[in-house]
Amino acid sequence: MRPLHPIDFIFLSLEKRQQPMHVGGLFIFEIPEHAPETFIQDLVADIRKNKCIPVPPFNNKLHGLFWEEDEEFDLDHHFRHIALPHPGRIRELLTYISQEHSTLIDRAKPLWTCNIIEGIEGNRFAMYFKIHHAMVDGIAGMRLLEKSFSKDPNAKHIVPPWCVEGERAKRLKAPASSRIGKIITKMKGQFEVVPTVFSELSHTIMQDKRYNPDYVSSFQAPSSILNQRVSSSRRFAAQSFELERFRRIAQALGGTLNDVILAVCSGALREYLLSQNSLPKKPLIAMVPASLREDDSDVSNRITMILANLGTHKADPVERLRIVQRSVQNAKQRFKRMNANQALSYSALVYSAAGLNILSGMMPKRQAFNLVISNVPGPREPLYWNGAKLDALYPASIVLDGQALNITMTSYLGKLEVGLTACRNALPKMQNLLTYLEEEIQRFEEIITASSANEMVNG
Repeated sequence: MRPLHPIDFIFLSLEKRQQPMHVGGLFIFEIPEHAPETFIQDLVADIRKNKCIPVPPFNNKLHGLFWEEDEEFDLDHHFRHIALPHPGRIRELLTYISQEHSTLIDRAKPLWTCNIIEGIEGNRFAMYFKIHHAMVDGIAGMRLLEKSFSKDPNAKHIVPPWCVEGERAKRLKAPASSRIGKIITKMKGQFEVVPTVFSELSHTIMQDKRYNPDYVSSFQAPSSILNQRVSSSRRFAAQSFELERFRRIAQALGGTLNDVILAVCSGALREYLLSQNSLPKKPLIAMVPASLREDDSDVSNRITMILANLGTHKADPVERLRIVQRSVQNAKQRFKRMNANQALSYSALVYSAAGLNILSGMMPKRQAFNLVISNVPGPREPLYWNGAKLDALYPASIVLDGQALNITMTSYLGKLEVGLTACRNALPKMQNLLTYLEEEIQRFEEIITASSANEMVNG
């Protein structure tokens, strides 16, 4: 048995019928050109016949405040095969994912499900995988699934994602003395946490809050339609964008790729809220998860958060970009001065009141942030599953009471894969954000084109 990590416990505590706490991924594959018509049926049959034993975390189920191994694992409970009305458009696929992402996972079993979906236009099929956020964060989930696929298009051996041995399963096979030594080393590190954390807290209170105009406090996010109570109904929308477009903007205007991505999201959110006559006078605040993993582990949660001022009160895209840059730079510098344990402890102290508010709902008009914007690094090489090339992967995440929208992105083969998850009832026509994202990218491109033209004339 393995005790729950405190962050994992929080994700379990937050869950209720209208607030499922699982994350997911939609993986779209191209069927090989000369594959038989029974390709998908054969793939599903191979998975069902596979006698492999599930590995952690896929064989773990809840037992009080511990994870324990499920000794009565039932594949049929977790693995399903469905077909869209032929030929299914992406629109029908996303509708199905929206419905699936709305349902809770049975806590009596390991907290995950996997669907193979056939009948997608363009000779494609999909896999939708969802797993409780208490079991993995975004980085860990991406690692788990990447291990299921191959870089070889000719590899035909099917190993289901729940049977691919991760780092934790390997560590459990290590000699007990080795594991005890690592635990003692970690315990020694805990004693170094307190002085550094209190030093950073003092700096935050005495310097950042008082003298830094770009400091983002825990409760400065304005009320907006993004911050309603959520229903159990979800809408999922997804689209791919060329990463090179963001890189060109970052190079021309200065700043990092992530700065530009946040600024583009800011512009899209501004346009969406204007279309709903609901743009707050104060700027939206985004919670940006930051990974604190110092190893290649692939279970549990090791994340902190950065609060980013999105500058949505400003009409000028470049001005919004500068606001984003300044607001995140402070947090980045702070976390660079701390190791992972220190950063986790700092975040727990600084954001505990905000977390308690989300958990209890005591102050519905006060929130630390308006939405979550997450960017998870993805595969850099083409991946294949039984010869089928992975064409796209779209992350699906959680929404909470008070945060009705989540924007999660990952990278793959030079693309930024964007997944939008929202409460269907709280945010009408949320899928229009995809159009607004494209329009905002074009605005930045027009700005840098005009700037280059002026330089040529003046030069």
